Amino acid sequence: MRSFFFIYILFSTYCIAQNNSYLHKEVEKITVKYDTLWDANKETIVFTGSSSIRMWRNLHEIFPQYQIINSGFGGSKTTDLLGYTDELILKYKPKKVFIYEGDNDISSKMKPNDILDNYNKIIAKINQYDLNTKIVIISVKPSIARWKLRRKYKYLNKKLKLLCDANPNLAYANVWDIMFENKKLRTNIFVSDGLHMNGEGYNLWHSVIKNYID
Repeated sequence: MRSFFFIYILFSTYCIAQNNSYLHKEVEKITVKYDTLWDANKETIVFTGSSSIRMWRNLHEIFPQYQIINSGFGGSKTTDLLGYTDELILKYKPKKVFIYEGDNDISSKMKPNDILDNYNKIIAKINQYDLNTKIVIISVKPSIARWKLRRKYKYLNKKLKLLCDANPNLAYANVWDIMFENKKLRTNIFVSDGLHMNGEGYNLWHSVIKNYID
């Protein structure tokens, strides 16, 4: 049964990976970049997921004592990360993986249970490769542009936290709460599109993520 499940995952992810040529090109750029930068002899921490990770460009500066791979790819969903787990995560043999996905999934009207199912498949692939790899799931963030979806995001975050609480190899990093002040969304932490964050927004994220890096 275990071997059948693994074959099913491989077949499913192969099909997913073939469906989006734009993302395929972006993934190729990431792998080419780190072919020259990644040192296989050093312990590695991977940050991956959608554009909120891709645009966190100073990860190497704020965590200088670690070898950081930023394999975030814009516009991605859990289905996409599942399709590229080998290229964006496993290739770098990480001791820890930070994942941010779900934002675009909800925006694309994907059901929370389907998102959770994809997360479980991603986790299963990582565990199949190395059971000792720690995985940190970053909560979905609120934003001005997608404020109308906030209840769905909060519901997904509850599901993600429950998933992490049930597995000692998982951790849940809550960046949702820090993005509010006096119960109101901080509007000065976003760029002009109201979706992506500016430097101040990433400073808030850093204040949370630094507690999970070791």
